[in-house]
Amino acid sequence: MLIKRFEEIKAWQLARSLVREVYAVCGQGELAKDFGLKDQMRRAAGSVMNNIAEGFDSGSRLEFGRFLRYAQRSTTEVMSQLYIALDQNYLTPTQFAQLRKLADETHATIGGFIKHLEGKKAGNPTATKTQPGAKS
Repeated sequence: MLIKRFEEIKAWQLARSLVREVYAVCGQGELAKDFGLKDQMRRAAGSVMNNIAEGFDSGSRLEFGRFLRYAQRSTTEVMSQLYIALDQNYLTPTQFAQLRKLADETHATIGGFIKHLEGKKAGNPTATKTQPGAKS
């Protein structure tokens, strides 16, 4: 399958959902008043989504993989910040569990996409025809 737009990438779609959910929880309760943590969480979540999009347009699988790794690290940053919010009682255990699950799924999907790109680079004949950008 040839991916023509970054919006078609499952990892980007999950990252978008993560951003939506992070923004929602950051806009309510005591977390909305903790400007530093709220801003940091929103920026980290947005970075996941943005790095996938930016990497897609990089023009090479190697460069795309680098941006995907940045996105994966930003997902880990969100996970860590969720613990801060939980420990400050800004999130309920249920909210935390839901957000952590979405972050885990996003992280794993990005990891799978990285492995897919590395398989293509190594000449793996079972890899699909997914290509970053429309530059082929």
